[in-house]
Amino acid sequence: MADITDTTPAIIAAPASKPTRRIKWGLVGDHAILILGSLFMVVPVFLVFMTASHTPVTVHTEGMQWWLGDQLAENFHAAMFEKGGFTDTVDGMRMLMNSMILGIGFAVGKIIISMFAAYAIVYFRLKFATLAFWIIFTTLLLPLEVRILPSYEVIQGMGLTNTYTGLIVPLIASATGTFFFRQFFRSVPEELVEASRIDGAGPVKFFIDILIPLSRTMIAAIFIIMFVFGWNQYLWPTLITTEEGFFTLVRGIRQIVQTYTDSSIPEHGQAMALAIIAMLPPVLIVIFFQNWFVKGLTESDK
Repeated sequence: MADITDTTPAIIAAPASKPTRRIKWGLVGDHAILILGSLFMVVPVFLVFMTASHTPVTVHTEGMQWWLGDQLAENFHAAMFEKGGFTDTVDGMRMLMNSMILGIGFAVGKIIISMFAAYAIVYFRLKFATLAFWIIFTTLLLPLEVRILPSYEVIQGMGLTNTYTGLIVPLIASATGTFFFRQFFRSVPEELVEASRIDGAGPVKFFIDILIPLSRTMIAAIFIIMFVFGWNQYLWPTLITTEEGFFTLVRGIRQIVQTYTDSSIPEHGQAMALAIIAMLPPVLIVIFFQNWFVKGLTESDK
């Protein structure tokens, strides 16, 4: 039997060329903007932290520092635990407690008042409910700085200066919170309201057993916003408190530079340490509750 050889030339498959990836310049630009924005926020904090580790003489003569010094622990300890001021009775821990009371009281008070106002506007079918809402909403045009003198006159007349009540109560009315809760309550299905009525739930029971559980994410979001806003208050605590026992951290940063030392050079390192401590609670709250914050402001399914 004759050998039959295949004379057909072999076809060798050429390796497939990899598709070239095109650079998405739009995406690169977006990331560049985000990185620059992050640096714009982080670099000042880094500079403050580095400066907090140096002596007052170094900061006073050379300005803000970009490297770590050897006084970090000493400055933080002095800022938090050494008593100072005009009366030598207040330290950083006391001011931290005052700031925490102001921030929490401010946020909780605004949430309670806003929920009650929104509940009345949405569910009580008042004749002038819409007008009342818009009157409340227009108070956004009157920030604290505009009404600070009459507010101070009222608090002084009631004898509430140098009290936590005077610090918190005048600030708890919130058009922003009322607006958010009003929009949230209007999105609650009407069938749920009718079902609660059939089950015999009155206005109070409906509010406590149904609306509050449904509003947990919204409450968390409003709490974060209002806590940060209350924590950073400077003008009102400065006006309403003259006793150092009621000073907050934000005010203490300025006070520690002016009067917390007997030398002619202010304690810049301690002030920077106090500034770092003042940043931590709002940052931690936003980090740990960011999921609730996003859900509260974006969630549409009730």
